[in-house]
Amino acid sequence: MDTKNKQVIIWLLTGCFLIFLMVVIGGITRLTNSGLSMVDWKLIMGMIPPLNEQEWMAAFEQYKKFPEYQQVNFTFTLSEFKSIFFWEYLHRLIGRIIGMVFIIPFIYFLFKKQLSKKLILQSLILLGMGAFQGFLGWWMVKSGLVKDPDVSHYRLAIHLITAFLTFAYALWVALGLIYPEREIADCKKIRQIIYLLLGVVIIQIIYGAFVAGLNAGFVMNTWPKMGSQWINDNVTAIQPLWVNFVDGIGGVQFIHRYLAYVVVAIVIYLLLISVKYPITHLQRNALIGLIVVVSIQFLLGIFTLLYAVPIVLGLLHQVGAFLLLGTIVFSLFQFRKAAL
Repeated sequence: MDTKNKQVIIWLLTGCFLIFLMVVIGGITRLTNSGLSMVDWKLIMGMIPPLNEQEWMAAFEQYKKFPEYQQVNFTFTLSEFKSIFFWEYLHRLIGRIIGMVFIIPFIYFLFKKQLSKKLILQSLILLGMGAFQGFLGWWMVKSGLVKDPDVSHYRLAIHLITAFLTFAYALWVALGLIYPEREIADCKKIRQIIYLLLGVVIIQIIYGAFVAGLNAGFVMNTWPKMGSQWINDNVTAIQPLWVNFVDGIGGVQFIHRYLAYVVVAIVIYLLLISVKYPITHLQRNALIGLIVVVSIQFLLGIFTLLYAVPIVLGLLHQVGAFLLLGTIVFSLFQFRKAAL
């Protein structure tokens, strides 16, 4: 570890942890159908929740003006409203905390001249990604406040993958400070396969968001077949055909199911070819970490489907995707191209 940058490393890793926490709370918010309970966006005043019965009633009356209450939760009591409001409020609060955790120390480090030009640029990119993520969150919520009391699965996917990528980039920057110098086995073949794995996993995460947004995990809850078929008739039920794979419940679940096999196959292939190369101890551990995490995630996916997405399994499956992406980033860093 680069000890002179110890404070900066702690700052970046704290940001990574908070992004992880925000994704977890976001998952709970989604799984408990709490995301549309706050119907406005106030950057500063939104940090203060209702503090008395009068303010709670005002928030509840505001919620009643929108489709989710009118079409779905019209029997809700104030107590039930408070329970869904809590998760969305907590989700937004952590987002604000993340903003402060990134901005305030950045200004401090800048003032103390603890950041190199490269780190300043990387930090500015992170700040930009974080601000954009906040905008995407409200943009996503707005899609469920119009006619259909559910957010757009496209906007949900964009919001989710941006959070994952922000975490991935913050982790990459931190790793550059934790391992400033190292022994390197420059294995171009392995590096290329990890890049391929990263691309496939990003697509898989996007399709996981599609499955969540379309509630596609509540149908065809069998494995390995989709119902009684390997490719269920619902997969191709919509015309034109391609629409099934972005808007169709069957088609989206089909992609998410079978892409999981591709991810597992790539990781197994990585391990098999790695024995041909004189890789370092850290590189070997990174690949072992990959097979462990992808195996757990694959099993979580199966059980989440079989039990029709209970909150605990659905949340663990989302956490598994987060850990898998982090392990891929760590592996890619360990196999990065050696500096000339």
